[in-house]
Amino acid sequence: MTPFLKANLRWLAAGFLLLFCSCFGQTFVIALSGGAIRRDFGLSDGAFGTLYAGVTLASAAALAGLGGLLDRWPASRVVGLAALLLAAGAAGLSVAPNLLVLASSLFLLRLAGQGLMLQTAYTLLGRWFSAERGRAVSLAATGLNAGQACLPLGFVAAAAALGWRGAWLGVAALLLVGALPLARHLVRRERVPEAATRTGPAEGATRAEALADPFLYGLLAAMLPPSFISNTIFFHQVHLAESRGWPPEVLAAAFPPYAVATLVFLLVAGRLVDRYSALALLPVYLVPFGCGCLILGGVEARSAAFAFMLLYGVTDGISLTLFGALWPEVYGTRHLGAIRAAIVAIMVLGTALGPGLSGLLVDRGVPFAGIVTGMGAYCLIVSGALVLVRRRLAAHLRGRRFGGAAA
Repeated sequence: MTPFLKANLRWLAAGFLLLFCSCFGQTFVIALSGGAIRRDFGLSDGAFGTLYAGVTLASAAALAGLGGLLDRWPASRVVGLAALLLAAGAAGLSVAPNLLVLASSLFLLRLAGQGLMLQTAYTLLGRWFSAERGRAVSLAATGLNAGQACLPLGFVAAAAALGWRGAWLGVAALLLVGALPLARHLVRRERVPEAATRTGPAEGATRAEALADPFLYGLLAAMLPPSFISNTIFFHQVHLAESRGWPPEVLAAAFPPYAVATLVFLLVAGRLVDRYSALALLPVYLVPFGCGCLILGGVEARSAAFAFMLLYGVTDGISLTLFGALWPEVYGTRHLGAIRAAIVAIMVLGTALGPGLSGLLVDRGVPFAGIVTGMGAYCLIVSGALVLVRRRLAAHLRGRRFGGAAA
């Protein structure tokens, strides 16, 4: 065990656990029940996509109000709230008798998983670490990597044995009995970070200042594709498999190589962020993902799924580190909870459009492969644009000063 890991194991373990548990509210897990939900409730691809988009949009709006709690409440209280909401969503999904309960349960899963628990983990890591923030985020973010590696096949196996509703009931029990008490114990003790780095002032911006900054939206355009595109693809993975005559578990089986690539590039990106900055990685990190989407959209062989997942893993590993390091690097840590809540809400708002819009396009006869190809082209276009503007962004950030007091 390295000295850094040994000295900071408690806080790294807290981030790992929170990020692992957040997977239960993310699309790649929820979508594994998508086919069964559509059959049980008589929903088309477009109808279910629209419902999912609606609850995701509602969760984004709620998160914008709840996310600032971490700036005012003890971390253990926020973590407890997130775990309870996530468990309630899983339990509700396991017994949902009608569309109202289904929608409410999906809302809680999205709010607590992709929203509150994810942003709480990254906010705490950004606040706890400064000089080696990239390294800390990359190590803790292996919790997401672990969830992505084992949960798809694990959930498929649980659903085969217990039914999809029984699998979600097991998730609720796991969260309440195991994750909740352990996570609250780990975050109870605060960590005092090293001296603030040159790019991460402790005072930082207020939420109003961050939202008024035009460069924020350029950064969001660069950070949105991994979650937006992966949500769209994983949500419609059953449709994609059926349209190509693949077994339904093809993408789930491709998660292990994805997880390996993600793990490797998580650790590499952590070192690079600490050495060069998060901003320096922005122009290049989307290129592998864009190429992967072009392969998945244009190649019908099953190997396309494995190639896509491998290239997605490269981008996702870097993305998970960037998501934890970029925002405190740019906007400081004083109001990081409120700022990150707004950022996550905006990103969730964007990702919500993917499943719904693509579902409607599929209902109208647009090939899903063509949609995937278009999203890959978007990644490459954004990467090219960032090559041109990165220096201007860096100069702007170096010369900017924040000093407000209200979030």
